Amino acid sequence: MERLKKYIGSPISLENIKDEDKLKAFGFTCRYLPDPPEDFDEFEFVTDFEGTNDLGLMVTVESNSIKRIFFGLISPDDPDVVSALTEGQLKNLLDQRSDTVLRFFDYITK
Repeated sequence: MERLKKYIGSPISLENIKDEDKLKAFGFTCRYLPDPPEDFDEFEFVTDFEGTNDLGLMVTVESNSIKRIFFGLISPDDPDVVSALTEGQLKNLLDQRSDTVLRFFDYITK
């Protein structure tokens, strides 16, 4: 997660988050888009992980700045249940896709 620390405190670009085609180019789809976001809110994105489209990326914002980044596996039985990735899964994800994930965050931040 060290690679993502630089985005904590960065303002988000709501306009870029709304651009579905560009998000898809990074391999992400927006699952929950608060528009406009409240003072403290969360954006939810989905991407594939280990062959299935069940990895959630939750970006918590406060006053439109990123406060927390969380990757979790979405339960196929209940999409509201999200389990944290293990340290090994997170390392594997970032080792394989760090360039894409970093470009995604570059795009959604100002």
